[in-house]
Amino acid sequence: MKHLSRAQEVFAIEQAALAAVSARLGTEFDRAVELLLPVLNARAKVVVVGVGKSGNIGRKIAATLSSTGTIAVVLDSVDALHGDLGIVSEGDAVIALSYSGESEELIQLLPPLKRFSSVLIALTGNSKSSLGREATVVLDCQVPQEACRFNLAPTSSTTAMLAMGDALALALMDARGFTERDFAARHPAGAIGRSLWVRICDIMRRGDRNAVAAGTLTVRDALLVMTRAKSGSVGVVDAEGRLVGVFTDGDLRRRMSVDEAILSRPLSDVMTLRPITIDENALAVEALRIFHQRDIDDLIVVNSMQEPVGMVDSQDLPKLKLM
Repeated sequence: MKHLSRAQEVFAIEQAALAAVSARLGTEFDRAVELLLPVLNARAKVVVVGVGKSGNIGRKIAATLSSTGTIAVVLDSVDALHGDLGIVSEGDAVIALSYSGESEELIQLLPPLKRFSSVLIALTGNSKSSLGREATVVLDCQVPQEACRFNLAPTSSTTAMLAMGDALALALMDARGFTERDFAARHPAGAIGRSLWVRICDIMRRGDRNAVAAGTLTVRDALLVMTRAKSGSVGVVDAEGRLVGVFTDGDLRRRMSVDEAILSRPLSDVMTLRPITIDENALAVEALRIFHQRDIDDLIVVNSMQEPVGMVDSQDLPKLKLM
């Protein structure tokens, strides 16, 4: 258990570090976002630069910015001093990461960077450092301690920088009105991409696999409909074919203990009114959200006439590589 105990200690130290950094967030964060917005609206980019472990975190921040609608590139500090500074264009913004704020390679790079950019946002643990003094805005990432026994290995500090970068990227995403469709355009592959591109009508069970019954049908007969469809629920419709309720095998189990005549009752007497539904043209990601938020196994798909045209079973989503 000594290893588990150490792991829990590391988590506790890093959680405390994040709490400390979060508690100090203030107007400087708002200012950073407001400075970046006109840069992005002008179709300029964000150049992320850092050294060592901070540089590794910078690459993740740049990737998150790019995937959420902010054009971002990574600039290697050493390579930049030998020609790669050409990646920086007039009007770009710079995000520089250095916990000490005194990394020599980064400090050497600041004067040429500032010739191109009027916006330099520093993520550092020392606002009075050389980096902090040169920055337009300092986002304070100072932590009480590293998780390392010797308080040396970058651990809590890099976690704090990563969280700060995520906060900045997502605040920019919201401020720019970045939508799920925008996100989908940048994630064409994998489960994320499929869930954002695929529509419900493409994955739903339909025809014989879609259990639908009139409200006048008895529970006994409805169970046969569910069995044939291999479904755990049945959509209940009125005389016009519009959805009015749902009855599930869970409903049956709960009622059988208190109602011996349940099998002979019409569905209209035992169904759940106003069931949760999803439109056939919705994206699959919406089904994922509903399954996550609501305690259901089946999701009824309806058309514009509120007719149950299909069913999405939560167990189908992993098979479709949507989870």
